[in-house]
Amino acid sequence: MELRSIALATGLFLNVIVIPAWAQPPETQHPGNVVINIAGHKVPVVAGGLYDRYRSNPPLSVIAAEAPSIDLSWFKGLDKKKVDMGFESYSPNFFYQNSRVTAIYTADLDRLRELIPAEMQNHIQPIQIWPGRGVVALTAFSYNYCDNDSYHEVALAIATNKPGRSNLGPISLISQSMSDDLWGYVVKLPVNTEIARVRGVVGYNLPKWLTGINRRESDSTVTYEIIDSETGKLDITLETKKLEDLSDKVNMVTSNFTNADKNGQLQYGYAVSRLLSHASNSDADSVKLTLNGGSLSKYIESLKLGKMMKYEYVPDFQSALYAPAPLASMSASD
Repeated sequence: MELRSIALATGLFLNVIVIPAWAQPPETQHPGNVVINIAGHKVPVVAGGLYDRYRSNPPLSVIAAEAPSIDLSWFKGLDKKKVDMGFESYSPNFFYQNSRVTAIYTADLDRLRELIPAEMQNHIQPIQIWPGRGVVALTAFSYNYCDNDSYHEVALAIATNKPGRSNLGPISLISQSMSDDLWGYVVKLPVNTEIARVRGVVGYNLPKWLTGINRRESDSTVTYEIIDSETGKLDITLETKKLEDLSDKVNMVTSNFTNADKNGQLQYGYAVSRLLSHASNSDADSVKLTLNGGSLSKYIESLKLGKMMKYEYVPDFQSALYAPAPLASMSASD
């Protein structure tokens, strides 16, 4: 199979899994915050912000009044439902205006297999694109305006087969990309607000922790800096180029993830993303990843990253993140 075909399929993987404000440090208690209770956790949120006022269910009329430049037509066709996610909330969670950058690499297949929990290995496995090599995606998100106010997060995810489907290597990857139905296992997901951490861990069973994530933008680059939560020092720098020739053709992608809840029950969740402005290439000069020896850097080093297969620059997208459901329910209805 041609490398170009594999790279194209890989580039479409996880737009991203998962499944977006400007740089800000981890939240602390200050006069601009109020403290609320989520599943027994004391969580500071922006006083008078969307979450403080509406708990993930703001009327679209409020969004339209506060951010009249945002196109809300897609969200008008989506119904929110009250759900129990370990706390009362609404699904899907809306992300109205966001941006991201994604770098996709080959990685050591044996190491990726080690990272899939034993109880999940009968359902998902890392996709092998050629002998000994799998695929990982490193994505930095900026959620500029969403139901949870605003925050940054960085996702590291392994490309996998769809549960219940055969793992056919690059054929599986191409099949997923052609159907815009992508599957992955999220291994790391630092965030820079406590509400994003608590909701992600309790509600979605995702490996989130709170740390500093700074975003800088110049005329030609977008740079994310991830702080090591253990030392307070700079751990990772992801410097990416702004690409020209942006496409404004709307692209709809579903990004799915699998994991287990606190009781060990296997679950899956997904996000539907509406890409409004996007471009990509396979030029290694578009991304500079600097690892500075912190805990996340060492974890990434253990993956033995190879060549960057694709870079995606998405300065404008919208998303709807759905509450997780038992994996058995997906298999039964598939």
